[in-house]
This record gives sequence, C-alpha cells and structure tokens, in this order.
Amino acid sequence: MSVAEYSVKFESLCAFSPHYNTVEAEEDKCVKFESGLPPDIKHIIGFAEIRYFPTLVAKSRICDEDGKAKSNFYKAM
Repeated sequence: MSVAEYSVKFESLCAFSPHYNTVEAEEDKCVKFESGLPPDIKHIIGFAEIRYFPTLVAKSRICDEDGKAKSNFYKAM
C-alpha cells in the first residue's frame, strides 16, 4: 500500500474517532499516522517530528515517491 492510499484510508477511519477530529489532538493524530508508515519512511519522517497533519502526509508521500523512484532507477542499472 502506498502512502497516498494509506493516508486516504487513515482519514476515512479517523472520521469514526471523535478524538482525532479535534485541534487539540493534532499531535496524537500525527503520532498514530507515523506508527502505520512503512519502516523506511517512518525512520526518515520520525526525525523531523512533524506535528501538523497535512505537512506530515505531504512529506511522507514525497519520501514514498522518492524511494520508489530510487528503487526503479537501480533496478534499471
């Protein structure tokens, strides 16, 4: 599952949890989202300690896309 697919699924499931739909829970939502990321992306994103959800999703997607591009590049060699 790509990070884009994961973020869509995560957002749809958050609709069922009132806790994650409050401003006060933004950091909790970010921590929960990070915990479901693939280990390689979690390792990179974890050091940044991003606690604004839209930014976290955007940076995670970039890491995912870059990782796939890097993998495809080295497969072609």
